[in-house]
Amino acid sequence: MATNLAKMVQTATPSTGVQLRPKEYGEKGIRQFLRDVGAMANASVHGSRYIIVGAEIDKKGDKRLASVSPDDFSGKPAYANLVTDFIEPPIRLTYHSVSLEGERVGVFEIGDCQDRPYMMRVDYSEKLRRGDAYIRVNDAPIKMGRKILLDMFAKKFQDSVSGERVEIGFPGEIIHKDFNIETIDFAQMPSAVAASKLQQLLDIQSKENDHGSTMVMARLTHARLYGSDSPYEDRSADEIKAEIETVEKKHKNDDDHFLFETNAQDLQLVVFNQGDEPILDASLSIIMPNHDALRVAGQLPKTLRDGAYVDRSKTDASEYPTVNMKEEAIHISKTLGEIPPGSPVNAYEVPLRICAGSDLKGRKIGIQYSLFGSNLRVPAKGKLRLIF
Repeated sequence: MATNLAKMVQTATPSTGVQLRPKEYGEKGIRQFLRDVGAMANASVHGSRYIIVGAEIDKKGDKRLASVSPDDFSGKPAYANLVTDFIEPPIRLTYHSVSLEGERVGVFEIGDCQDRPYMMRVDYSEKLRRGDAYIRVNDAPIKMGRKILLDMFAKKFQDSVSGERVEIGFPGEIIHKDFNIETIDFAQMPSAVAASKLQQLLDIQSKENDHGSTMVMARLTHARLYGSDSPYEDRSADEIKAEIETVEKKHKNDDDHFLFETNAQDLQLVVFNQGDEPILDASLSIIMPNHDALRVAGQLPKTLRDGAYVDRSKTDASEYPTVNMKEEAIHISKTLGEIPPGSPVNAYEVPLRICAGSDLKGRKIGIQYSLFGSNLRVPAKGKLRLIF
């Protein structure tokens, strides 16, 4: 893949399917980024499309390359998440780092786009509003008018599959619309337990006893909390407070193991195509409220092996759904490919891992789902429920 991309960068010139950009988009160029990606996705091109960052054609017609800042590949801004948040239907976007001629350029690869038109899902700014759609013609993005959009929708409607014949829900002997989830006490998380012990030591420090009595109580409390074999350290209140502030970071892997291994519940969805034809280029997205007592694994947790945490294989990691945490909601998406008719199929190779705290006990939370497909007339949409 890296070799093929390097050859493409070396030979590519501006066209309908290739855009050259002299420098990274960055935080100030997000509007242009969303416009360019949407325009590329709507272009009349077969196969993948590319935006090459760090490349331009000079006045003499020669291609010039300039290295892109390493920070641009670090997820700030999170380019793929921006596309998920603001453009629909879903677009497969990958940002590659490619080294060529001593320069490190970036290549946005936009996957084969069979579900046109791609449009703004929500407002980004006054100049890029919900419903706006662009198409790349030759080497420039052009805002689409009504006629172009109608032609795209008409073409999509031909030989299409009705979303009314698609059922989505939780697996079982029948497809369920509700899913029961056991709750646990988050106070038992390793970081919470560690913070509670430190707080008890801090409380001893704050008592208005004489120094000798406080020291004795501190030693006794330490022995009760950590065991007599754990050596006592004489720490100030400020030192204990500082440790409390870092306790979550220190115990992150332990917490992830507690939430998404020991106490995890797998959330799987099934898609039942009851039509006569397969659904092509399918992708499923779900949205659920973001609640403090509902934890969703953003990725598979590290595996505990021989007393140490180790990373998952790239294959396992890639099969897990894409999770995007927002302030008010959690967005989960997964590319499904072709969905044959006749029997339910699992949406996720690796089920979504969730864990619910006791604050949710007795409550219900709604989930909104949308199934997109290149030959679906309209997305199949509906609601499911989590019951705690």
